[in-house]
Amino acid sequence: MNKKIILFDGVCNLCNSTVNFIIEYDKNDFFRFAALQSEQGKKFQTKFGLNPKELNSVILIDEDKIYFKSDAVLKISDELGFPFNSLNWFSFLPKIFKTWVYDLVAKNRYAIFGKKDVCRIPTPELRSKFLE
Repeated sequence: MNKKIILFDGVCNLCNSTVNFIIEYDKNDFFRFAALQSEQGKKFQTKFGLNPKELNSVILIDEDKIYFKSDAVLKISDELGFPFNSLNWFSFLPKIFKTWVYDLVAKNRYAIFGKKDVCRIPTPELRSKFLE
């Protein structure tokens, strides 16, 4: 089974908390993680032609499909199962609205949740969840 890859901002406290949440509730071991700032994160950015200066989004890679922002969040929540897949009720909202809400949070995430000086270093128990 291929793992779905989540790229995240490794210095963002909100992003790191979200990764912890996903790890805790990923009962079927669907996901692997890489910080956007890591070597593996940079390789994925190159592979998919992403501009690192324009990335302020969680990114989900499912084989050769790539999902950004609210689309990524909804796909991730769907894989986590009930009750988290209930977020898919928001799928009916116009994409422009979902993107606006996502961008509002992303733009203010450091101010609201804080920022680390360095990327997260996984514990030995969680190292297998992270791509290096």
